[in-house]
Amino acid sequence: MAKVKKQISFEDASRIAPAQIMDVQSLLSENLSIPDYQRPYKWSIKNITDLLVDTDNAINEGEKYSSFRYRVGTIILHYNEKSNSYDIVDGQQRCISFLLLKLYLEPDMSDCSLLNTSFSHPDSQANIHANYQFIRDWFAAKKDTDKKRFLGAFSKLLEVVVLVVPKESEAFQLFDSQNTRGRELDPHDLLKAYHLREMRSYPYEMQRAVTKWEAVKPIKIKELFNKYLFPIMNWTHYQKNRAFTAKEIDVYKGINEASSYSYASRVKKAMPAFQISEQFIAGTDFFEMVEYYLYLLKFVKEEVYKYIYQDEKIRMILEESKSVGFCYAKQLFECAVFCYYDRFRNFDPQVVKKLFTWAFMIRVDMENLPFDTINRYALGINDNSNYSNSIPMFSIIKNARIHTEVASVPVTVLRTPDEARNKKNWNELYIALKRINGYGEVK
Repeated sequence: MAKVKKQISFEDASRIAPAQIMDVQSLLSENLSIPDYQRPYKWSIKNITDLLVDTDNAINEGEKYSSFRYRVGTIILHYNEKSNSYDIVDGQQRCISFLLLKLYLEPDMSDCSLLNTSFSHPDSQANIHANYQFIRDWFAAKKDTDKKRFLGAFSKLLEVVVLVVPKESEAFQLFDSQNTRGRELDPHDLLKAYHLREMRSYPYEMQRAVTKWEAVKPIKIKELFNKYLFPIMNWTHYQKNRAFTAKEIDVYKGINEASSYSYASRVKKAMPAFQISEQFIAGTDFFEMVEYYLYLLKFVKEEVYKYIYQDEKIRMILEESKSVGFCYAKQLFECAVFCYYDRFRNFDPQVVKKLFTWAFMIRVDMENLPFDTINRYALGINDNSNYSNSIPMFSIIKNARIHTEVASVPVTVLRTPDEARNKKNWNELYIALKRINGYGEVK
């Protein structure tokens, strides 16, 4: 492996123009490094196939037109004064992939500092091995002249836009803006980057946070925020829920550790005793919070349905009903019981029954159940008196001093005779709700 160069060939970072165009050969020859907070190398064989095919097509175009250049993307770098190198903030996947291609075409290459990188994450190791093997197989059926053409493309054809900034915060601002054009990044990915920046003084904790984060399936983290944390945060603060997008991430940026605000002092003393509806300290506590609520949500779902499934009819209805409105009611129940357990840490059977009845009576009452109705129901808004209960349940849970205050909330179960005649849908669910609330099998 090559030794890392002591001097870099760029100008002093503070005097560099906001953007410059470089050929890929020159980029790989610079003193580049991959910071600890970066995610593992994730590019698959499909990504490598696209890269090879696109490069091959570009080479063919370049042979037709001498001035043709192929722009392969944007690389955002942060000038790291301590190491006198450039951290790759955005473009890591592309840089490593080009490095693998270059290493295959030129096995004796020694002018790339990225060769010194230690890839400890098993995903990185597996993908690097698989992609290098694929590159080798892809060229097996090609001629030596094809290899020379590809090698020449690194300096004569393939170009990148390089953005270099001296401050790490500026690098991440560029990262966010670049990636929110076109396909918007998931908000939890932006939050990950934000909170890792808050941890830059704690490299070990950063690496640990990244490793644990990457061990969780992204869909699980996305579901946690989209279906549970963000709706509960909104409803407990008496606000309608909305889509959790990149525009909403300020809600989870937390409080800076150095903040001198009085409320920040109270939060610091409370950590790591999390509450879904309350703030936390930015940085490490964000990752601890996500891990904590992933496990707590799993536990709550497993435990609460033990109570509900004691009624076989309800169990059958829950397992068989798949309509959109029914799924909304089920989500409402899970959010309510999750919010309750988060505050009081008990599964009072009376409360579980109360929350289940409240959440599913809206399914019984409404012929059509869009999410906007769920939103209004969660806040206790019932302008047209078209459903049985008008209870701001989440606000009640948030402000309850003891858990029995939730157990004592009156929830209407029985329909009027006119309602019973006019609303035939979900009658089996209605009968089951009456039964668990002591009204027997009366229709």
